[in-house]
Amino acid sequence: MGDKSPKANQKKSSQKQSKASSAEASKKAAVAAKSAAAKKK
Repeated sequence: MGDKSPKANQKKSSQKQSKASSAEASKKAAVAAKSAAAKKK
């Protein structure tokens, strides 16, 4: 797993990005759900 090629590094960084964006999306979804519940009351 000691691959120092740029392609391998690119793959790692893109995986990190997608993980971060999915975490961000779930946060936004949770906030949206909370605000929707507040509006219903």
